[in-house]
Amino acid sequence: MTQPRLAEQTEYGRMYARSVSEQATVPSITTVLGRAATDLGGWYGYSAAQAAVGDDRLRAALGSPAQLRAVVRDAAKAAERHRDDAAARGDRVHTYAEQIALRAMGRPHRAAEARATLAEHGEERFASRFDEWWDLYTPEPLAVEVTVWNSTVGYAGTLDLVARIAGRTCLIDYKTKGTDRDGRVKSLDPKVVTQLVAGLKAEESLVDAEAGTWEPWAYGNADLLLGVAIGETEVVPVQAVPAVLEAHWYKFCALHRVWTQETALAAAGPALRPVPPPPVQSLPVPGAGAQATAEPGGA
Repeated sequence: MTQPRLAEQTEYGRMYARSVSEQATVPSITTVLGRAATDLGGWYGYSAAQAAVGDDRLRAALGSPAQLRAVVRDAAKAAERHRDDAAARGDRVHTYAEQIALRAMGRPHRAAEARATLAEHGEERFASRFDEWWDLYTPEPLAVEVTVWNSTVGYAGTLDLVARIAGRTCLIDYKTKGTDRDGRVKSLDPKVVTQLVAGLKAEESLVDAEAGTWEPWAYGNADLLLGVAIGETEVVPVQAVPAVLEAHWYKFCALHRVWTQETALAAAGPALRPVPPPPVQSLPVPGAGAQATAEPGGA
């Protein structure tokens, strides 16, 4: 997702302000979701190993410790490069999807420019598959990249799309996904349900970022929550099962409490400090006590 107007990156994650002139005060939905533990150790290790094996310098480096360290150092950063590349690709695909929705609403758009950008990066197939999905499902956009706010819990976020599909109001979140060995788009993580529920539970939506004006959230009773996986071979929409929405809302609130406590602890300063040894105590001299007792009596 691109950076929303009222969002800014902070040491506590991405946070939102009420207007462009105010300080950010609440975490984003994705920042809160980031408190959930995710084990990426295997993926990091595989990415590093794959990068090292595929490095053209590896054969020559085998006889040189210095060159080998350079290969290892670059391989260790492979996962971060992959993550950053995927994030940039996701931004480009999201931008294209946003422009298509704006075009459908009759608003100013840059759909052709966004598609050209994807083509420059060899990613035009994402646009083609998205166009096929759009024509097949014919969504009627109601709001695009809409920023929402919940004051009761204390968070904000930006939803990709609110649209009416087949007469039903849908909150939609796009996820750009890779393709598996069978040529199918990879499945969405269930945490997209938690993300969509947080959007559903918003209390206000942004009207004017400059003035800081908001209005009551109009789509808190949306009929469907949809995660849409956009790939190079297909686009697969999935619905959040209604029976699990309450549990995902409780999960989000619990993660928000974790974020709140972690932020408070970080602001409190160091949690540990060194402990010096106790002061050395002088030991009594043998017989000194008895002598001291006898002297006054013998005076």
